[in-house]
Amino acid sequence: MDEEIDEHAALAIVRQGYDAVSCVYQNDTGSIAPGIRGEVLRDLATRLPRGGRVLDVGCGNGVPVARELARLGFDVVGVDISPVQISRARSPVTDATFLRADITAARFPPDWFDAVVAFWSIIHVPVSRQPGLLDRIATWSRPGAWFTATVGVTAWTGVEQDWLGVTGSSMYWSHTDRPTFRGWLTERGFTIDRENFVPEGESGHQWVLAHLA
Repeated sequence: MDEEIDEHAALAIVRQGYDAVSCVYQNDTGSIAPGIRGEVLRDLATRLPRGGRVLDVGCGNGVPVARELARLGFDVVGVDISPVQISRARSPVTDATFLRADITAARFPPDWFDAVVAFWSIIHVPVSRQPGLLDRIATWSRPGAWFTATVGVTAWTGVEQDWLGVTGSSMYWSHTDRPTFRGWLTERGFTIDRENFVPEGESGHQWVLAHLA
């Protein structure tokens, strides 16, 4: 547990880390590879109204998630803390809106989105800020809106040095255990419709799909 890193320092690590590894992490032409992410996106797309508004939390360079959602005709707003990622996103994905912001401080109108997607992004937010972020997501979401995210399975906070083999880069992760995150969702009016465990190395992550009652 990396308890000595405060929230602001943790978010700075995430911003600087993705700035450093942006092109290593994802090129501009990647597609939705076979697997759970594609399954979840296809499942989500069938549940949304035509032209629905979708918030992509931690959109990165816009590829492949924001690009695919825009291709399907949805009104996509992507938010990322990394200025490098946002600058790159505006080139390959011209039919979406991209904002450079800390999602825990971003502002959107109430009942604004038909869906919020957060693939490998909430797990970079300090766990102390995650309940407040879910409050915001619930407020921004219309009744019946959908939420899908990659979340932790066990509680852990830590930093990896030389992330993705890029010398000098670091990355910060923070997540609670699965039962606690489920509780946070249900406390905010979400009903969980689907969960999938995806093993990664010695542990893994959980994919969650839920809707706001």
